[in-house]
Amino acid sequence: MSDAIRDRVLALAGVIQALAQVRRIADTGQADAAIVQTALDSVFRIDADSAEAVYGDALALRAGLRILGEHLGRQQLHDAALFKLVMAVLQLERRFGKETHTAGAVHNGLLEIAPKAAELGSSHPDVLSALGGLYADTLSHLRPRVMVQGNPHYLAQPGVVAEIRAILLAAVRSAVLWRQLGGSYWDFAFSRRRMLQAVESWL
Repeated sequence: MSDAIRDRVLALAGVIQALAQVRRIADTGQADAAIVQTALDSVFRIDADSAEAVYGDALALRAGLRILGEHLGRQQLHDAALFKLVMAVLQLERRFGKETHTAGAVHNGLLEIAPKAAELGSSHPDVLSALGGLYADTLSHLRPRVMVQGNPHYLAQPGVVAEIRAILLAAVRSAVLWRQLGGSYWDFAFSRRRMLQAVESWL
């Protein structure tokens, strides 16, 4: 098995794990702090030496790898809406890759926010607000828009909305990595078994 497949699977697990938290926050207003931390930290590791280094450690993506493994193994999906969200983010990333002005704005925005994240931590409310604002000012204007469904009570709270947008930004970051590593929709059609083997090797 090539390292490229293993790395692509890790990046895809990053997308899935982040979006699973988006779904959880939208439905319950709560999140797994460690998983959110992993997602948000990855946003600032722009020049990491490897796919694994983007997330600190592959073990930090266990939840996403398990969900991906279940999907590839064609087991019963517990949250079909999650994979609809995943596909929406992959489509958004494809558009994002063609919008050099937007990509530049996101890059510059992250450089501006990075010192605050280093000082306070990437999951600090001020950093979440800044990342959420960056997403709202840039990626949210691209089509197709990523639509998050959930409990209206939580989706009406500015803090929840900011956190969701910040994690969506992290999901797009993982999608960019996936594409940079050679990921494409063809993988789901022709490389399912190799991807599943890669998931199992990471786990």
